Amino acid sequence: MQTARIPHLLQIMSNGTCGDVNNINVTGPPEKNPPYAKMRLVANDVAQEVIRVNKTVQYQDWVRLKVAQDELSLIVRKPSPEMIARAKMVIARPDTVKPYHRYEKPYAERTLKMHEAPDNYKIILQVFRIGDLGVAAIPFETFAETGLEIKAKSPFKPTFTIELANGSYGYLPTPEQHKLGGYETWLGTNRVETEASRKIVSKLLELFTRLK
Repeated sequence: MQTARIPHLLQIMSNGTCGDVNNINVTGPPEKNPPYAKMRLVANDVAQEVIRVNKTVQYQDWVRLKVAQDELSLIVRKPSPEMIARAKMVIARPDTVKPYHRYEKPYAERTLKMHEAPDNYKIILQVFRIGDLGVAAIPFETFAETGLEIKAKSPFKPTFTIELANGSYGYLPTPEQHKLGGYETWLGTNRVETEASRKIVSKLLELFTRLK
C-alpha cells in the first residue's frame, strides 16, 4: 500500500477564538477520565471533521493574496490604591496564614505588576486575504462571541480569526462580559480597557476593507 504524496502542501493549525471555551464542565464536579482519554476524544472529533471537509475542498491554481497591518493603542487597566495596599499585605503575609482564595497571592503579584505596567499597549493587528477567504489575527485570548462578530461583519466569506497572534496580552472579554465578571475579567488575567474588544473589531473591519 502506497501513501499519496501532495507536493508543496503547507498545513497550518492555529488557535481560534476560544478564550471562553472549555470542553469540560467547569461548574460541576471534576471529570474522571483515564490519562489522555479526553485528549484522544477531542483529537478524534477534529480529525473526523477534517476528513469530512477535505472531501469538499476545491483546488485552485491561483488566488489573490493581500495583507494589511496596523497598530492599535489600548489603555492598560490599573489597580486602585486600595488594591495595591491589599496586594502588598497579601504578599507580606506569612505562608502559614490560610488564604482567602487559593489564587490570592498569585493575583496580588499580578496586581503589582499591572501597577508597574505602561499606561498603553501598542498591539499589532493583521488581516489576510487568500482568494475569497479572510483571516484576522489578534494578540489576545479572544472570546468566541468576538470571533463570530468578525465573521458576520467581514466582507470576506468565509472569515476566521487566529488568536494569540503577534503577542499575548491576556484575555479579551467583551464589555458585557466585564459586567458579569469571572476569571477572564480579573485584573492581570485581563490587562486592557473594557472597550478593547470593540476597538479591535472596528480596526480589523477597517483593515478588511483595504483588501477588497
